[in-house]
Amino acid sequence: MHMMRNVFALLFILLTFSGFAQSQPAPKFEFRAAWVATVNNIDWPSKPGLTVQQQKAEAIELLDLLVENGMNAVIFQVRPTADSFYPSKLEPWSRYLTGTPGRDPGYDPLKFWIDEAHKRQLEFHAWINPFRVAQDANEPLSSSHIAFKHPEWIVKYGGKLYFNPALEETRQFIAGVVKDIVLHYDVDAIHCDDYFYPYPVAGEAFPDDIQFATNPYHFGADQLEDWRRHNVDLTIQLLGKTIKATKPWVKFGISPFGVWRNIDKDARGSMTRAGVTNYDDLYADILKWLQYGWIDYVTPQLYWQIGHPAANYITLIDWWSKNAFNRDVYIGHGLYRIDAKSSTPEWTQAGQMPEQIRLTRQTPGIQGSVFFSAKQLKRNLLGLQDSLQNNLYATQALVPPMPWIDFMPPKTPVNFRKSGRKLIWEKSDFSNPMDEPRRYIVYKNKVGEQLNEADVRSIYMITEDTEIKLARRKGKKERYEFRVTALDRMNNEGKATKPEVIKW
Repeated sequence: MHMMRNVFALLFILLTFSGFAQSQPAPKFEFRAAWVATVNNIDWPSKPGLTVQQQKAEAIELLDLLVENGMNAVIFQVRPTADSFYPSKLEPWSRYLTGTPGRDPGYDPLKFWIDEAHKRQLEFHAWINPFRVAQDANEPLSSSHIAFKHPEWIVKYGGKLYFNPALEETRQFIAGVVKDIVLHYDVDAIHCDDYFYPYPVAGEAFPDDIQFATNPYHFGADQLEDWRRHNVDLTIQLLGKTIKATKPWVKFGISPFGVWRNIDKDARGSMTRAGVTNYDDLYADILKWLQYGWIDYVTPQLYWQIGHPAANYITLIDWWSKNAFNRDVYIGHGLYRIDAKSSTPEWTQAGQMPEQIRLTRQTPGIQGSVFFSAKQLKRNLLGLQDSLQNNLYATQALVPPMPWIDFMPPKTPVNFRKSGRKLIWEKSDFSNPMDEPRRYIVYKNKVGEQLNEADVRSIYMITEDTEIKLARRKGKKERYEFRVTALDRMNNEGKATKPEVIKW
């Protein structure tokens, strides 16, 4: 009897807590994004050789899908294999566009994606693969490809081609590509994924012994792995400096493999038994990059389920949250794993992904989620889309500010006034481009109630316009106060205007 009473008491507590969690408003600041992979035509375009109109229609479909599911950013792969989705003097057009490497698709896909993303108030993060040259060492390359101009920069490993990370020339070339993108396009961030040194191939050594022998820096003969990590460090440091020197407001993010290092190798590592790790196999010391402030955010790819025996999702979100060094952490989720027929029971359960999202919200030091990949939102994800649209992402969220880049808010909008159901204001002046008002938040509260700007339920609208018309409401009208604040490029928010009262 006592046992049953305890069970019911526990059940009551769980249900009460669950109801409390459900009733809590979503955060005002939360990164919500999806990757759009172009390599092998994973997400876009669906196949090579589509017409410009077909490619644009597919792009718009994906972007609308992101907005429909509450996202505020898109991470688009602009350089999958030392090729480009934009006109470049450094690298040829990607074959994933037309089917032929080097062939002009007839428009600028990158500009189109940026314009359409920003039109929908989505941040645009330009995703590049720094070292990957070709998915297949035997695939046809454009005659203008860098692999033909500088074959000494290229190494073959595991049947694929890569830039040799040991060479200063390759680092400078990659930095030149990044500068070209940042200089000529209105990107919000540069994003690199988990491919640094390639994933190890059994029985095959990476061919960099000559470079190690001729240019070991200060490393001894038994420090090959440290030397490789140093090569990647130099690349990341150079890319970060290049981005900030070109446009200081452009962010730099990395999406590494989900495990930095296992605890059996390093006391700072996670309680995991991953077969591959960033530090020991890909020679990517993510913690160092965070600690030294070379990157602005990290998106570990945690494509494992809650309770995974070797890499538990809960263990890893806790570990990354405690090793962020005051930089943003956005968790990478594997939507592709969700499948009613999966051999892993957890991925057949509708609650797996919503629970992962809730756990990230409950973990201090984690600021959002990224989903792999965008096209997965087109299929049945066991009701996830309903959970996003009606619960988890039902309210709009802002990408979190990054005070280490910029913490000065824009000035208050001027000449705020009402005209019938219209609210009108004017853009305030600015001297620094980082302080320019880019968007506005319109807040509402009933007269007599206190406005809480931190509560997303107080937000009537987020807009780029300086004039809005309130929607008509049915039923009895009440008196509301409306105020407006300005947001700059980094989502720093200025002070609100004085209220205008409207019977609405």
